[in-house]
Amino acid sequence: MSKGENRSTIIGFALIGIILLLFSWYNTKQYEKQQKERYVADSTAAARALESARLDTTYHAVETDDVQIPGQELPLYQDSLLHFASVAEAEYYTLENDKIRLTISSRGAQPAEVEIKNYYTYDSSALILIRDGKSTFEYEINTNQWINTGDLSFSLVSQSESNIILRLYFSTSSYIEAVYSLAEESYMVDYNLRFVNMDGILDRRTNQLRLHWNADMPHLEKGYKNEKNYSAIAYRFSGTNNVKSFGMRKDSAKESFSANLRWFGFQQQFFSAILVAENNFVGGNLENKFYTEDVAIATGDLMRSSAEMVLDLDTQSKDFSLPFKFYFGPNHYPTLKSYDEGFEKIIPLGGKLIGPINRYVIIPVFNWLSKYIASYGLIILILTILIKIVISPLTLKSYKSSAKMKVLQPEIQKINERYPKQEDAMKKQQATMDLYKKAGVSMFGGCLPMLLQFPILFAMFRFFPASFELRQQSFLWADDLSAYDSILDFGFNIPLYGDHISLFALLMGVSMFFYSRLTMSQMADNQQMPGMKFMQTWFMPIFMVLICNNFSAGLSYYYMLSNLITIIQTLIIRKWFVDEKKLRAQIELRASSKEPQKKSKFRQRLDEAYRIQQEQMRQQQKRKR
Repeated sequence: MSKGENRSTIIGFALIGIILLLFSWYNTKQYEKQQKERYVADSTAAARALESARLDTTYHAVETDDVQIPGQELPLYQDSLLHFASVAEAEYYTLENDKIRLTISSRGAQPAEVEIKNYYTYDSSALILIRDGKSTFEYEINTNQWINTGDLSFSLVSQSESNIILRLYFSTSSYIEAVYSLAEESYMVDYNLRFVNMDGILDRRTNQLRLHWNADMPHLEKGYKNEKNYSAIAYRFSGTNNVKSFGMRKDSAKESFSANLRWFGFQQQFFSAILVAENNFVGGNLENKFYTEDVAIATGDLMRSSAEMVLDLDTQSKDFSLPFKFYFGPNHYPTLKSYDEGFEKIIPLGGKLIGPINRYVIIPVFNWLSKYIASYGLIILILTILIKIVISPLTLKSYKSSAKMKVLQPEIQKINERYPKQEDAMKKQQATMDLYKKAGVSMFGGCLPMLLQFPILFAMFRFFPASFELRQQSFLWADDLSAYDSILDFGFNIPLYGDHISLFALLMGVSMFFYSRLTMSQMADNQQMPGMKFMQTWFMPIFMVLICNNFSAGLSYYYMLSNLITIIQTLIIRKWFVDEKKLRAQIELRASSKEPQKKSKFRQRLDEAYRIQQEQMRQQQKRKR
């Protein structure tokens, strides 16, 4: 190709480029002009529609001053209808039944306030679980610009006793519709978010929606520390029955998810706000932060619970829905279980060992007793007696074993004197085992029955603070068995103890002291007993008083009853069921028997260890020679 041809080619491309630039500039100017003309036309049409078609579209009247006129600065939203929604005043609508009163704000079509009926706070105020101004529930969606529904007012379409429909219009035929439904005698609110004719509005490059729910959960109970210890965020993954929680007893906690979440809930000690996603949350973050006690008392805010969750959007379809359910109600085990969503597992009743005892034994018996007895103090007394009767065989076995050990103590002392040297420790242990075997005494006879009782003790430790039935139930001087009782308020805080004296905790410590003294008198004396006596007789009762001073009065009351009943059981066993003289005669008779005693596996292993030790000592002596 010649130089002339090259020059012609370059000039041709340059002219084409200039023509394309001029054409693009002209189209841009025309587009901006058309957009401004369209905006003015849409604004005028919307203003007329809002004024003349209130009953048909249920728009709220907008002042003519809000209509954008040429020459003014363009509003935040490209769509004129969104502009009107952004400046419209929030209005409130109510759904209620015998259980809850739900107030819905048109601003974001979100729950503004939820009152739980028939229940009250510790100071006898109405129980408002979700408070206006203390909660935000909103979505972020992309319509070629990101919009937040919390900044926009929805329009009322219809309202009945059990149903409210609100809409956010993008055009006369394209809108997002929020439908709330509340059935009778239910704490569950059906909530359906419908997208109608939105396929041309939503940005197809963004096929997800972001949900934000932030709530200051209220301080509702008498004891801040006890309430904090049993409040958290709970959640359940889709396809599993396991319910997990986090943030309990922590000042702040956060967890992230990238798997399908069925529901999450902001769990206060006795009430919860739970959101169920029928289509599942595909990811997100949950966070919980507790306010300090001073702030909680001053503002009524216990904790700040936050959720940033992601849901999939079907942006290819013309119409689609995101169905949800809200639970606003008490953490009452039968009530939560009735919804078949695993809600009842948010109640901290214990793990795999302790939880089943509470769920399948303690709660059914407790609920059965409550059908016939009005006083929960008497119910706890009867429940304690029943538990003690059930485990009485273990108590008797433990006492008999301790009595046998006491009878054998002189013989054990002789063995200790026979083998005083450290190198004879194996011989001393073998001789002790022989004595136990001849006397028919098990090394673990006293410990094992006590260990088998521990799951029940821990189950009760879990049950009482989490038992909704005890909430605000009075007994004797306690006005609320689910919180601490107080006979004297100091007006100042003592570290590790609190600002009051709990009489039930104090009585529990006293009963524990006398029970420990009775138990120690039954145990055989040895060189380690002085330290053990101090720990069991003095340290443990004082330690439990410090711990239980801020716990629920029902728990301290139960432990006090348990100690008193055990003391009575021990005295009865000592007088009528166990005679040390007879035990000594039985042991002597058994020891004098010439029948060969079969060695236990433990004794066989002990003998083998002793043989190996003796062989090693002989080898060492040979090498020294």
